Amino acid sequence: MEPYTAPAQTRIGHVHLKVSDIPTSLKFYHNLLGFRIMQYYGDSAVFLSAGGYHHHIGLNTWYTKDAAPAPGNGPGLFHLAILYPTRRDLAMIFRRLRDADYPIQGASDHGVSEALYLSDPDGNGVELYWDRPQAEWPVAQDGALNMYTKPLDLQGLMAEL
Repeated sequence: MEPYTAPAQTRIGHVHLKVSDIPTSLKFYHNLLGFRIMQYYGDSAVFLSAGGYHHHIGLNTWYTKDAAPAPGNGPGLFHLAILYPTRRDLAMIFRRLRDADYPIQGASDHGVSEALYLSDPDGNGVELYWDRPQAEWPVAQDGALNMYTKPLDLQGLMAEL
């Protein structure tokens, strides 16, 4: 097979999650994170968006109604990542999570981005992050990307507000 490189404009368009309960998931994705409900698909699925796109997040109970979370040590989704446009936007959602007393599992500076880590009500990992401008990304002497994981300065993040 010939080598292939995906076009630079290629994006991951949406994620569709198996959840155990639509109303519980909507409390997280709609009420807390602020995604807009675009369409219900009967009573077993709902599509959510930021900015009016047809959907960024799909939630369904087709095979998982009232099911327990999947085991954390099996194959599957590690986390979905939600990219915020600015550091200030990340600070705003951090404040919202903190004000709601929603548990944050981690907060990291990766050099290329700053991220908050948490789980949705079904135990799906969720990363909320913003990307630094590409010109600021850490690069090794050989030109390779040099990402790292350091604690995120949460006070510095909140200073954006």
